[in-house]
Amino acid sequence: MLAQDLFPPTEPFAEGRIDLDGHHTMYWEVSGNPEGRPVVFLHGGPGAGAGPDHRRFFDPRHYKIVVFDQRGAGRSTPLGSLENNTTQDLIADMERLRNHLGIMRWHVFGGSWGSTLALAYAQAHPERTSALILRGIFLGGKAEIDWFLYGMGRIYPEHWRNFVAAIPPSERKDIMAAYEKRLTDPNPKVHLPAARAWSVYEGSCSTLLPSPQTVAAFGEERHALGLARIEAHYFKHGVFLEEGALIKGITRIRNIPATIIQGRYDIVCPITTADALHQAWPEADYMVIPDAGHSAMEPGIRRALVAATERYKAIE
Repeated sequence: MLAQDLFPPTEPFAEGRIDLDGHHTMYWEVSGNPEGRPVVFLHGGPGAGAGPDHRRFFDPRHYKIVVFDQRGAGRSTPLGSLENNTTQDLIADMERLRNHLGIMRWHVFGGSWGSTLALAYAQAHPERTSALILRGIFLGGKAEIDWFLYGMGRIYPEHWRNFVAAIPPSERKDIMAAYEKRLTDPNPKVHLPAARAWSVYEGSCSTLLPSPQTVAAFGEERHALGLARIEAHYFKHGVFLEEGALIKGITRIRNIPATIIQGRYDIVCPITTADALHQAWPEADYMVIPDAGHSAMEPGIRRALVAATERYKAIE
């Protein structure tokens, strides 16, 4: 399904689970070169989880590739749990994993929500961050969250109609509250249809050209539940960051080598956010992919991400 501009599939040489707090258990894996340059992959969502193809952005002969599922996502348990699930918790989890693996410094690679978490982590721990590769920039601002809930319908009205069809017309003035009520309902007959509607909406708007495979993946039950429930939780709380905090924090990471990669026609995370980050951080490389939307698997974005990991082989 994927073009050959990614590295060949590779399997983990180590994997495990960390009990984080007596409630959450985090899945992690390491592949590639055991003695290689460490790089950590941060998945999107929040709540989307990681998969085997995410290892393929990195040369397994050079990189020690660390992949983990954030709290409540993917193979971490319990799936979709909102308890003790904040940006600050995820940053602490990354430090716990880094220490567990005996890594001093690592490259940090993240797209969409992963770019948010990568920036937040690097600003909290610049001494542990050797480089940043960021894609599909999301900074968690109110305007960005409102765009997701209401604005994307200006470009994809048919997908937005399907999104809001899951809630009664009387509740559509506050889509966030309406979805939160359903996503946190203990009855699967209530929360699963809502989760699928939320997740399929995002998947349907994520590629420049229609991608039935992407939509099908977003509609899968476990993926949809983790993504929708945790994403709504983070959106409700402004991703647990002060408005504008990640732009203000650029001074702490200004000298860290960084590449920002953005699809020109990204509808989920519009280019205005990446442009604002670039204006605040001109030292970072900035690449606009002219024929791409949001997904990391679109050809132009895929190639640019691999090219960045290749360039960063020289960074210690």
